[in-house]
Amino acid sequence: LAGLLLQKEPPQRKKSPGIDLAAWLAEHGIAVRNTRPWQGGTLFTLTECPFSSAHKDGAFAIQFANGAIFAGCHHQTCGGGAQRWPELRGMHEQKRTRTPEKTTVEEKPPTPPPVDEHYERAIQILRDGDPLAFFLETFNNAHVGDRTVAECLVMSLASQSVENTNGLHVAVSGNSGKGKTHACTTMQNLIPDAYKLKGTVSNKALYYDDDLRPGTVLLFDDVSLSDDLQEVLKSATANFREPIEHRTLTTERKLRVCTIPERCVWWLAKVEDLGDDQVMNRMLTVWIDDTVEQDKRVFDHMKEVEAVGRPSAEDDVLTCRAIWEAVKTEVLPVRIPFARRIQSSTTQNRRNPGMLFDLIKCRARLFYLQRDRDDDGAVIAREEDFAAAAKLYTAINGEAGGQETKLTKNEAAALETVARMGVEVFTVRHLQSALGLSYYQTRRLLNGYVSRGTPYSGLLEKCPAISLYDATVTENGEYGATIRRREQYFTFDAEVYRQWRGGTSVWLDDDPDVGSNGSRLQQSGSSCCQQEIGQSGEDSGNGDQDPDRDRSLYLYVQQNERTESTSEATSDDDRGACVFRTAANEPVNPVHPAGNAVPGPNAAALIGSSCCQRAATAATINPADYIPLPVAKDEPCHVCGKRPTSSVRRGGGEYLCYDCLKKAKRSKAQPLPGVLDHRTFERTKVDLGRCDVCKELKAVYHSREARTNICDACYARLVREWNGRAGVR
Repeated sequence: LAGLLLQKEPPQRKKSPGIDLAAWLAEHGIAVRNTRPWQGGTLFTLTECPFSSAHKDGAFAIQFANGAIFAGCHHQTCGGGAQRWPELRGMHEQKRTRTPEKTTVEEKPPTPPPVDEHYERAIQILRDGDPLAFFLETFNNAHVGDRTVAECLVMSLASQSVENTNGLHVAVSGNSGKGKTHACTTMQNLIPDAYKLKGTVSNKALYYDDDLRPGTVLLFDDVSLSDDLQEVLKSATANFREPIEHRTLTTERKLRVCTIPERCVWWLAKVEDLGDDQVMNRMLTVWIDDTVEQDKRVFDHMKEVEAVGRPSAEDDVLTCRAIWEAVKTEVLPVRIPFARRIQSSTTQNRRNPGMLFDLIKCRARLFYLQRDRDDDGAVIAREEDFAAAAKLYTAINGEAGGQETKLTKNEAAALETVARMGVEVFTVRHLQSALGLSYYQTRRLLNGYVSRGTPYSGLLEKCPAISLYDATVTENGEYGATIRRREQYFTFDAEVYRQWRGGTSVWLDDDPDVGSNGSRLQQSGSSCCQQEIGQSGEDSGNGDQDPDRDRSLYLYVQQNERTESTSEATSDDDRGACVFRTAANEPVNPVHPAGNAVPGPNAAALIGSSCCQRAATAATINPADYIPLPVAKDEPCHVCGKRPTSSVRRGGGEYLCYDCLKKAKRSKAQPLPGVLDHRTFERTKVDLGRCDVCKELKAVYHSREARTNICDACYARLVREWNGRAGVR
């Protein structure tokens, strides 16, 4: 009897965990194929592998004599016989183990809301104040200048709360050490901590980040995006309102779907562009201000901080975060009732007009407590939202960015330098001496380069006005030696550059329902012109005028603005100008002949306008009315006031400088697109005299239909315009 008791209750059982493996397997429904003794214990061969569905055999479980348990599978994909008993136990006892975890999670107190005073102040600003101005002022407390960059970042954040938008992502470029990273991190500091992500990531790390929330800001600072990350960025833009899914296989060959949440925006801060045109087309491209004046302002700010200490603006920062918390509470649609009236000078890049509409929606969404709602709850944008969005859109297409041309600031400066030099052929050394850069930097601007396997295009690829040819230069050296060297010569076509870099302007066309014949320029046109036009329109009763001809009387001349946008920059002195165009400098229109053209009722208002008087005078100059002077004369130009002058009007009295004469000739040489058809011209060998368009070069093409003779340059321009309309770019 004593021997039987020892067999049933051995001493080693005192160390066992108290689990009977046979009963445990039966309790949890794990089928056992057979059982046999093994090294003093019991070996259970399982009918199916519980670790993987790719196979059935190979799984086993062992309970040793001391009560220890070992479970595993012989297949290499299942660990090759490694210990997996804790995993097996966790698969079937997960409810029991997770119960206390759920209770602890439920017992955690909810995240406390923002402090009442900051939240109340945020609602007051959203309801009665200017939230955009408040963001920019708080931004400038820590970062001097770069308000255009800051406004782009704010619009990017607001796009996360607009239902009908594709999102606005921002690419900030500029020279090293000029504040790209500081600008982005300063703006990131104004948003709640739960929506920030910065640093470096691997290609697929974002898919596996379970803590990534919808509406997160992803900041990549001076990071070269790999091809895989660029594909993720493209997907994030194309599917902004939906999560991005990535399907992969686990080690058990099971399908796993990983996602990146919806409405995440990407901020890229880099010296050069990304090198991928498809990526850059999806971004708001803005330049950091790296001027000497900005360097001085930053230095003065640093001295002030060191002298009196860093100013405490924690209340403003917390208020900014409370504003974003209030904006992010719901995603609202935005409707633009005047969208049919929006016009743009360039629509080649089909993504850019969409970005303009998104800018309008984002600003209206930011002012949602000050905007009306329709029956569906959508925020209704106002024309003032268009005016602000158009001003920002024009800035990133001019002096503060390269949205249309995709140029960096150095590339834009190089092209502008060549244009001002007035040369048709130049070398790298010539441009280097004018830019003040190193030879290698200048050469990279023109030819592009390859860095770490990523090609970066230069001006030869981006700008159609630049071309290249190689030549062998022969020079006489010392002691009668002849030196031959290879040189790259770049050619520059100023006319092609003007057309390509003509700038982008957007405006609001007349609303036919209002009955006004004058074109109301809403972008940032001259207010005095608009007031005078409005007063003239009230007194005029002419309702039979052709509206198409009346709209052609106005042309917006974009005025360059500084990269930094200060509070003084919003004054009336920083606006555009309206230019009156008369039939004297317009080609004949077959639909409305010049002989029958009657100036509209707004023409007198424009001619008499003080802000447009000088521009109107410059546009009506006829170069044939002026004769060149044998020597320059120290007389003021009657158009711009510059000295000296090089021409005088026939009969005397009015002098003209060389720049104004050159502009007048250039305007005369530009026919309206579509007036002349290059397909009606044939090349001839007879002497046709000078070109009827430019009046300078020899005519070699003749059109019987148009009765016009043109030169090679004008014919090439006609072909280029026709190809542009056909989609060849």
